[in-house]
Amino acid sequence: MFPTIYDFGTINLFGFSFPLAIHSFGFMLVVAFYTTYFILNNDLKKLNYDENLASDLIFWAAFGGVVGSKVYHLLENLDQVFQDPIGMIFSGSGLVFLGGLIGGTIAVTIILNKNKLPWLEFADIVAPLLILGYGIGRIGCFLVGDDYGIPTGLPWGMSFPNGLPPSTTSVFSLYFPWIDISKYNPGLLKVHPTQLYETFISIVIFFYLYNKRKSVKIKGSLFFLYLVLAGLERFFVEFIRTNEKYFLDILSGAQIISLIMISIGILFLFRPINEKSQQSM
Repeated sequence: MFPTIYDFGTINLFGFSFPLAIHSFGFMLVVAFYTTYFILNNDLKKLNYDENLASDLIFWAAFGGVVGSKVYHLLENLDQVFQDPIGMIFSGSGLVFLGGLIGGTIAVTIILNKNKLPWLEFADIVAPLLILGYGIGRIGCFLVGDDYGIPTGLPWGMSFPNGLPPSTTSVFSLYFPWIDISKYNPGLLKVHPTQLYETFISIVIFFYLYNKRKSVKIKGSLFFLYLVLAGLERFFVEFIRTNEKYFLDILSGAQIISLIMISIGILFLFRPINEKSQQSM
């Protein structure tokens, strides 16, 4: 794997010394934000919106997304928060997409309300970009060896000897004791590269939604379709991820939220929000 794209070493500046490096996960987040910004800016120009609107939306979506994902991560790992609250809060890990979606949606909603812009119309505009950004971000997870799946004997299974954490039997016994690894020999394990699965599925969903954006007849329908497709993607991939299944021992927290996303999407696809309701959002 390639957790670091380039290491500049230790930099001395104004009497301070600090390490400086370009990390692959952060780099892919930047790629995701700039890619979605370029597409959004192009679409908004065609719709004659202010040229600064795209940058405002992307910035606040990113800010709200980071805060929301961090809060979600902390809530899912309260035991570790109690043991090391400062370390958990200020660590670079824990950017969970489902929490980010909630936080980003709240932040963007505030910006849209401030500028008196139609929520449903913009929800349809950004829907394809949400899944695209997610897919690009998953490449970053793959490069650092994070968020991989359960052990597998399939020919495309991959090992992460330097992952976060490494995909070894000792790591699985320590961090993922609910996963049965009794049939595997001690040492390095091959696991499902779920990051790449999600990247591929996300890109397919992106092209599907993006091609449908000009044929939207009911405002909001593309966004609610996104909720259904993104929820289904995460729900099924989650079965082969390492997250603990603590709800009835078969579903993880991410799957519960995915089911909520799917339910909300289906509800409003069949019962669209009317224009008057939209103005009050």
